[in-house]
Amino acid sequence: MHTLWKGSISFGLVNVPVKMHAATESKEFQFHYLHNVCQGRVRYVKQCPRCETEVENRNLVKGYEYEKDRYVILTDEELASVQEPSARSIDILDFVDLKEIDPVYYQKSYYLSPEDTATKAYRLLCLAMLESGKVALAHLTLRSKQYLACLRVFEEGLVLETMFYADEIRHMERPWREIQPAETELTLARQLVEQLAKPFEPGKYRDGMRDKLAAMIEQKMKGESFREPEAPRGGQVLDLMEALRASIARAEEKQGGTGGGEPGHLDPLKEKKERPTVQPLPRREDGSVNPQVNTDVNGGAAESAEANEVGERSNGPKGTDAQRASAEAPMGPDEPAPSGLKPRKRAAKAKGA
Repeated sequence: MHTLWKGSISFGLVNVPVKMHAATESKEFQFHYLHNVCQGRVRYVKQCPRCETEVENRNLVKGYEYEKDRYVILTDEELASVQEPSARSIDILDFVDLKEIDPVYYQKSYYLSPEDTATKAYRLLCLAMLESGKVALAHLTLRSKQYLACLRVFEEGLVLETMFYADEIRHMERPWREIQPAETELTLARQLVEQLAKPFEPGKYRDGMRDKLAAMIEQKMKGESFREPEAPRGGQVLDLMEALRASIARAEEKQGGTGGGEPGHLDPLKEKKERPTVQPLPRREDGSVNPQVNTDVNGGAAESAEANEVGERSNGPKGTDAQRASAEAPMGPDEPAPSGLKPRKRAAKAKGA
């Protein structure tokens, strides 16, 4: 890997010479502006609007604008004079727990590798930090700027994360803190989070836009036209509860079952709406219904009445007077009544047949 910086890690009286390398790289496509007439690459020119002439690099100076069109000029020598004496040193300030640092403070990652003469001291620092569970906070000067940095162990080596200072972090206004969701909504949200929770596998996540752009460029290089596949249309969210239920159902389908949830974990709203199961009515030895026993397992006479009404509706219309008269005939002993139909109506059907 290309070396970006050389210096040393300093803590106490220990000094570990290291080299810095970029830990990440951008995979974005780099485009250049071209003249649409001749496709020549456009060149950026440093031009002074007052003199209307091109300015060479040797004639450039740095200025800080403190008012509109008013600047304080700083030379390279003046800027170098304010740099810390330990500009080539990573000075460790404190050791803290990694979980105490919110990721919003991180900027960019760099690998630190030891010089050939410092491999033992480098390994010693890695093991000490790994066993203690601590990370180091340090000061580092890069490109005329002093950074706050975090040193931590990653893949048995040291990674340096440049960080923002506390006064560089913006804080949000949070008017939504006063909103209190219903307990049922919160329960469904927790259930959805639990079903979507998985171990972190960075390799499975891809940049879909970059993949499409790569396919487009490749087809254009071959002289083919690129056809964008139609994007799926998302449904309109009308109700938060319905959206949560639909999300849970989709997660269960993707996981091929109940989504790995605990057995018996029900939707709290559906659980409240469930009605007790209606039990079949007990019968005498001759097959007729005992009119004195007409309650379900919970003692609800209304449920049994409802079941009887459902049975009557399932038998269709009442029919003619002759059919109603034949329905009054007693049922034969060899004709047991199936569940869900009244014995008399079963006898009527048998006689009519």
